[in-house]
Amino acid sequence: MLLVIDFMKHLPSLKNLFYLVNLHQEQNFNRAAKVCHVSQSTLSSGIQNLEEQLGHQLIERDHKSFIFTSIGEEVVQRSRKLLTDVDDLVELVKHQGEPMTGDIRLGCIPTIAPFLLSKVVKHCQSTYADLTLFLKEDTTERLLDALGKGELDLLLLALPVDTSGFHRMTVGIDPFKLVVHEELTDVIHEPLDYESLPDQSIFLLQAEHCITGHAVSACELANSAKVNPFAATSLHTLVQMVNSKLGTTFLPQMAIDAGILNDTELRVMQPPGEAPYREIGLVWRKTSSRILTFRTLGLAIQNILEHKDN
Repeated sequence: MLLVIDFMKHLPSLKNLFYLVNLHQEQNFNRAAKVCHVSQSTLSSGIQNLEEQLGHQLIERDHKSFIFTSIGEEVVQRSRKLLTDVDDLVELVKHQGEPMTGDIRLGCIPTIAPFLLSKVVKHCQSTYADLTLFLKEDTTERLLDALGKGELDLLLLALPVDTSGFHRMTVGIDPFKLVVHEELTDVIHEPLDYESLPDQSIFLLQAEHCITGHAVSACELANSAKVNPFAATSLHTLVQMVNSKLGTTFLPQMAIDAGILNDTELRVMQPPGEAPYREIGLVWRKTSSRILTFRTLGLAIQNILEHKDN
């Protein structure tokens, strides 16, 4: 019994690990303390106590700055996983037998969020009164990073994308279409041949938006000379560029169904390729205990995508 008590004394507290992780995230004691809702001195003493318990220096300090030691970096990475696992454990107990209750921190990419999330939220509000969605819109790379760190619970992404280390569930497909100004349709004939288009006439999103790679791959666009060097930040910007008769672009059917072409003079055409499309999927951590919750939500999204007029 004495050995057990002695061992317990040397276990680091989750609170101090939480302080350390947030200090690493913010790289500033004052900001980290605000995130943790404690005073700066409380956070600092908590981290010092953690160093004493572990018997190693985690942070090198001077009067103006600090850096994490190599072992400190390793402790931060392992602490993130530990805190995430603890959070999943709490969620498991809290929602035992009632999967569609509680909070879900849902991340979504900008080429899906404006056209689908409102329907998902509306469905959850009417069907699962005790389930609350907290939404975050960002790029695929940053969302996957936040999911791995435990900052988000679930992602709604366009596939294919590297989701190694996570579970994923495909909930639907979203075809790609080519849009062009109606005054230019006389020089663009179907079936479309990209080589008939002028050089630099195809507008795409910035590279960090995965839809660019998905569209180029799915629509079999191999001639990069056809792509304009201008890179838009949103699908709405692409629509405005094409509506100004500057060229053409690819749009997901989801955006077209949501009315992105309303009040424009654009015509929808079938791009080359065998019915090009992107998959829509949910992604979550393998360690999550809320698999039933996520799969139930996935089936609901699948139904929304299959009934586009709802």
